[in-house]
Amino acid sequence: MKHYDKILPCKIGIIISLMVLIALDILNFYGVYTNQFYFSKPDNYIFPILSLVHLVYLYFLWYGIGKTAPHSSKLRNTEFALYVIIIVYIFKIYDSVQTLILFPEFVERIVPETFKPVAVLTLTLYCLLTILTITLFRYRKQYVGPYNVESYNEQFDIWK
Repeated sequence: MKHYDKILPCKIGIIISLMVLIALDILNFYGVYTNQFYFSKPDNYIFPILSLVHLVYLYFLWYGIGKTAPHSSKLRNTEFALYVIIIVYIFKIYDSVQTLILFPEFVERIVPETFKPVAVLTLTLYCLLTILTITLFRYRKQYVGPYNVESYNEQFDIWK
């Protein structure tokens, strides 16, 4: 973990994650086949809504680093929700790879010149976001500490 900290400090990782999230939220509305933005499709709003959980996690992590206060259950619950959202990120990586694999089939038709660069950029950003998220989980464990589940159970003991 010390090597990660030298290459990518925690606060810089949070800032890069924020920038990648914003870029992907914008690119999520972009149609690579038509070179247009689609704001009327409800499917395009799924990723930006899920990215709000990621933004909340980044906020909790930013202000949780260096504090000796007990670990927030909000941070824990947000991180657990982010574990599920990583599956969506992996699906988006798969979807982007499928789009790039199908590119030769669409060469015969009219495809915008921006198709391949934007599709590669989107794939790269989804991969980077997944790697950064896993790295931030490690940073949370290093700087904030592991979650002590027993102390949470003691707080909610109904027999006391």
